[in-house]
Amino acid sequence: MRQLHQQEKQQFIKLFEQEKIDRFDERLRVVETFLQTEQHVTASELAALVSENGGTTDAAFVRETLNLMCHFGFARKHRFDNGVIRFEHRHLGQHHDHMVCTKCRRIIEFTDDRLERLQGQIAAAHGFHMLQHKMEIYGICSECMQSRQMEMPLAMARPGEKMVISGFRGGSAARLRLMAMGLRVGDAVEVVTNTGNGQVVVALAFNRLVIGRGLSLKILVQSPESEQHAFE
Repeated sequence: MRQLHQQEKQQFIKLFEQEKIDRFDERLRVVETFLQTEQHVTASELAALVSENGGTTDAAFVRETLNLMCHFGFARKHRFDNGVIRFEHRHLGQHHDHMVCTKCRRIIEFTDDRLERLQGQIAAAHGFHMLQHKMEIYGICSECMQSRQMEMPLAMARPGEKMVISGFRGGSAARLRLMAMGLRVGDAVEVVTNTGNGQVVVALAFNRLVIGRGLSLKILVQSPESEQHAFE
């Protein structure tokens, strides 16, 4: 990998000198720092790393340099589900996809030749000439799953999760209200949207239910796998 990064640096020097890009030495420091990290970084995060390495620059200049690197094919820009723009290396002839943990925001890179072939076959079957593609899988990583509570409030569930209602907190008024909405212990629901500080929308038997934040904190849920293990 170090040899590959050295080749990238030399190509950067050649192209940027050829195109007469300004503030060359400062941009080279940004590139060197960028190549030293294997993370998906924001412009602000990279600016902080540049400062740690003895450089003095601001996030706006780093962002401009990163955009130039994207233009010349040294970097790739991603905007994952939370809307934050992150940059990663772009090595010619290499491709990978991403799994993103919606809890800790960890980004896991993966490659699968079978998946690549299948995507090509699907495109060909539709008479489609594929030029490029990306796959982003959102879920919960193994570390977050291990630290997760078996039973938790609905308000803590992530969009896309399929959960089983395991109980209710609160008095009889809250229980009656939930029952009036059609929610009962043992019902399987899918979390459609959950911003983390407002209403939670769930799907129950192809119906959408909008649940206020306070009420969603009183509904206890667990994953179907947890429910199954509880009876083993």
